[in-house]
Amino acid sequence: MRIAAIDQGTTSTRVLVVDEHGGADIARAIRHHTYHPHPGWVEQSAEELLSNMSACVETAGNVDAMGIDNQGESCLAWDAKTGEALSPVIAWQDNRTEVELNRLRADGAQSLTLERAGLPIDPYFSASKLAWLLKHNRKVRNARKRGTLRLGTTDAYFLDRLTGHFATDTTTASRTSLMNLQTGQWDDALCKLFDVPVECLPEIRSTVGDFGQIGNVPVTASVVDQQAALYGHGCRKSGDAKITFGTGAFALTLTGEHIVRVPDQGLVPTVAWRIGDKITYALEGGVYDASAAVEWGGRLGLFEDLAEISAFESPAAIASGLVFVPALSGLACPHWDRTAGAMWIGMRASTSRQDMCQAMLEGVAMCAAQVMHAMSRHVDMASHISVDGGLARNTYFAHFLADVLGTSVRTQRFHELTSFGCAALAALGYGVQLQERRNPSIIFKPRQPTETIAAWHNTFSQAIQRSRGWR
Repeated sequence: MRIAAIDQGTTSTRVLVVDEHGGADIARAIRHHTYHPHPGWVEQSAEELLSNMSACVETAGNVDAMGIDNQGESCLAWDAKTGEALSPVIAWQDNRTEVELNRLRADGAQSLTLERAGLPIDPYFSASKLAWLLKHNRKVRNARKRGTLRLGTTDAYFLDRLTGHFATDTTTASRTSLMNLQTGQWDDALCKLFDVPVECLPEIRSTVGDFGQIGNVPVTASVVDQQAALYGHGCRKSGDAKITFGTGAFALTLTGEHIVRVPDQGLVPTVAWRIGDKITYALEGGVYDASAAVEWGGRLGLFEDLAEISAFESPAAIASGLVFVPALSGLACPHWDRTAGAMWIGMRASTSRQDMCQAMLEGVAMCAAQVMHAMSRHVDMASHISVDGGLARNTYFAHFLADVLGTSVRTQRFHELTSFGCAALAALGYGVQLQERRNPSIIFKPRQPTETIAAWHNTFSQAIQRSRGWR
């Protein structure tokens, strides 16, 4: 038996092929372009993504079933009859709708989104992006008049074009701000609030189930990439947690059958997965810029190779008062402040590029620690946190993260946990259980005294306050 998982992420599309013994190999990975036509706008080509998806499907070869994971909040409009993409993909980092959303917040609308969707009003989520397309894109408006408009997240577009099924899954729908978190269905009041026609949205299906066929291969799972990673990490019990350090950093902690609502802490309840009629929930918190911030530092010329910033001879940069706030796209949980600006603070004439790189890594870890500390006040957390993604392979970063979290951090030697989780869910849909991978891990334990870490968190919080409201 062979199962393929298509991981359509923020920067690339890749296909993992696994077998019933847990063997897993990336068969192909294709990077795609991201465009920034205006400040705050982040777009991708729908046709380029679809072409890369098709190439990965072809490379997978003879498989028994397939799963697809997606970017989550990224969305677009397309025509039901022709399949033509009527807009670019508006990516999850895009914040073009911030001004309009400020008006909704001022009108008190956030109480409705928190009650129904469990989400704050923020351009991160799909609803305001879809509304923007209806308001500003002539092709979209014309398609609506013709009755051929389809709106949705990228998974619905891929499934519609590749399988003929206009559908999304519960995890992805939960990221739109249009789905009722308790019922798992589109919410009329939320659709009316954002002025998104519910008749143009895809059917919501269980994460594991029938999503049609690509050729003769059944698509048996569709899921958000971060939820796929949660499953791939082996998280199954309430309190199990993972952080994926990709373009952004995304932390998820399982809460089981319970929806944990703590909007004052900036945490977001979400769907981990829906298998059959059972919805499993999670608590989510994110950092907009993780690897994206580090790659930006590389483009500035602070380093040439990631190996240069995996170890430092000097003590932590924050210990000497040098702090980096990775708010290139603003601050997500627990602040939800798009007006925050990225910054280094505390530089001296003696500050070197190495010092700035060290602070850059520490800033991402400190933001992730703020998220996890907020979660730990509301969920009985497991004894360790499992991490993956590019930054998780950086030794200095992993050690520092364990210090500021105050708990053990487990990194995996097999890094394709998002794809593996997607494949495992697809295997369930095919009626088999994938064998758990024997994945050797490295455990990083806290080394610093609690008083030192408390002082670092206080210093970082002061820097955060200085970054807020800057834009």
